[in-house]
Amino acid sequence: MTWLEALILGIVQGLTEFLPVSSSGHLELGKALFNLHLAATDSITFDVIVHGGTALSTIVVFRKDIIQIFKGLFEFKWNPETKFIFYVIISMIPAAFVGIVFEEQITQLFNGQVLLVGVMLIITSLLLFLADYAKKTHKSVNAVEAFVIGVAQAIAILPGISRSGATISTSVIMGVDREKAARFSFLMVLPLIIGKMILDVKTIYETGGDGMDISIFALVIGFVAAFISGLFACRWMITLVKRAKLKYFAYYCFAVGATVTIYIII
Repeated sequence: MTWLEALILGIVQGLTEFLPVSSSGHLELGKALFNLHLAATDSITFDVIVHGGTALSTIVVFRKDIIQIFKGLFEFKWNPETKFIFYVIISMIPAAFVGIVFEEQITQLFNGQVLLVGVMLIITSLLLFLADYAKKTHKSVNAVEAFVIGVAQAIAILPGISRSGATISTSVIMGVDREKAARFSFLMVLPLIIGKMILDVKTIYETGGDGMDISIFALVIGFVAAFISGLFACRWMITLVKRAKLKYFAYYCFAVGATVTIYIII
């Protein structure tokens, strides 16, 4: 992977992580267009690193919320901030379980499975259509809904299923306020991404990058590109969710998914 390919894929990750069009799916399509034949472990390592860039952009955008959450947490009482952290932990359980139990199977899904990406993008489009026509409310997330949203996040491990699209759509369909759904969706994934990124960076440091076809420089370029583009996409997505504009992304996901699926089959 060249630095230019890493730059472009990093920008793709930054834009598509927050927009409901599947960042993992677009990364796989991008790798296919660049004709990159990466080992499954190299491919998923790059994905984790650029996801780390968008995680950092999430922290920057929601820095005031995160500071408030930690302030409330250290009050050591059952307040809205402590409750929010509790719901985030609940939402992490399904994805953590799937990631640990099915790690090898998941790794293979990030190895040029373009047809799978196409089909999953079509499913993402259907979810977005349903969410866009759901009634607007002012309801917050509760424990049961946090777990169901966590299940949606676990399913979104599949390349082509948009994580933000799946979690926000699930929240809105269950009657959660749109802005609160977006906030919860973007913050709930931070612990999982940061934890996985730390483990991958630790592995790369210990091995010195031995056996990898991706240079450390390319990983850094991808990280920075994902961070900068993610800053813009995150703020834009919050505005779009509040205005119920998800159907346009549903059209896009369906068009791309159908095109890829038909192309691969033919």
